[in-house]
Amino acid sequence: MNIAVVGTGYVGLVSGTCFAETGNNVICVDIDQEKVRKMKEGIIPIYEPGLEVLFERNIVQGRLHFTTDLAEGIKDAEIIFLALPTPPGEDGSADLSYILKVAKDLGDLIKDYKVIVDKSTVPVGTSDKVAAALQNKLDPSLFDVVSNPEFLREGVAVQDFLKPERVVIGTSSDRAWNVMARLYEPFVRQGNPVIRMDERSAEMTKYAANSFLATKISFMNEVANLCDRLGADVDMVRKGIGTDSRIGKRFLFPGVGYGGSCFPKDVQALYKTSKEHNYDFKILDAVMDVNSRQKLRVAEMAKAYFGADLQHKTIALWGLAFKPNTDDIREAPAIYTIEALLAAGAKVQVFDPEATENIKALFGDKISYSKDQYEVLKGADALAIMTEWNVFRTPNFNTIKTSLSSPVIFDGRNLFDVDNLNELGFHYESIGRKKITLS
Repeated sequence: MNIAVVGTGYVGLVSGTCFAETGNNVICVDIDQEKVRKMKEGIIPIYEPGLEVLFERNIVQGRLHFTTDLAEGIKDAEIIFLALPTPPGEDGSADLSYILKVAKDLGDLIKDYKVIVDKSTVPVGTSDKVAAALQNKLDPSLFDVVSNPEFLREGVAVQDFLKPERVVIGTSSDRAWNVMARLYEPFVRQGNPVIRMDERSAEMTKYAANSFLATKISFMNEVANLCDRLGADVDMVRKGIGTDSRIGKRFLFPGVGYGGSCFPKDVQALYKTSKEHNYDFKILDAVMDVNSRQKLRVAEMAKAYFGADLQHKTIALWGLAFKPNTDDIREAPAIYTIEALLAAGAKVQVFDPEATENIKALFGDKISYSKDQYEVLKGADALAIMTEWNVFRTPNFNTIKTSLSSPVIFDGRNLFDVDNLNELGFHYESIGRKKITLS
């Protein structure tokens, strides 16, 4: 099939590359000329495990193409995916200007029937707005608008796309449904469901899924915070409730809150949508409040240990990305932690396997950067762990201890065994577990 993907962010580029991998001819469209130039040369603009191999292979084999020309990109396409940004506005609502601008432009370009697919995460009712924008210039027989939300996890997005747990297709058109079902057939050969529903339900499904997962995270963080006060161990609690099939094991790990491009934006957007329809979605309000406070837990640990004034103190951070296996720092807890530490007067030096350049663009020379996880510890008064990269899980503790000015670790991801850190002579604080203090 001939496919156009408008927008080459995480969703657009992964989608386009994976569609090409199953034999389709894909043209990715982006207005960023420099980005398109680099992609044509085989330079991938994001870090996503497993993507580079597929990206290079499909360029070489002539199935994956790039252009800044929307007319060129969609000319022969049977399906046009809109994978454009929907950033939150000041009031928390999703900004649809990019999507509606492209929809308006498509109205001048479409000459034969095409399926227009909302791949971006968009508020309920967006498919109607896209259809209305197209109908201003096109006969309704020339297009159908479909909602096809993505359920990709950064870090394993390629695997999620190639072997989806489910595919949701929101359309009231049998013609569009047949096109989309044929497109996704190679991805669900093991029998995972392709679920057809109406457009608004599909849009709601994405928000409901992410909001529920965010709720699990905030709930577990609240449990961990209470465990701190009661002397309970949140790891034991997590195992105890995770074996209940009604609850499940996933998303029960406490930490410094959720971040990224999806959960914060989607929870906020659904909450804003509920307000617009005179519904007080109390749970989401609490989820956002808990998460905002949780992002500052590590900074609070440092101030409780060293004192509120952190002048003359240096804190080393392991991890900057909002999660491992990505360079994405959007709404990353590390950002809020760095800001709080700097505001308290601390010096901050950081290391991350992939996200350092993105943080450097944000903080510049306000903090120090290192290319080595142990070098960053030299002269620091404490280590703060913000992202659970695998490389941090089994470090050389002797090197950590000799590199730090004092053997202090604030673990925002509960990576280490409490008893082991006690035996090694560290002051060790984590989330919802026993605090180890130096005697």
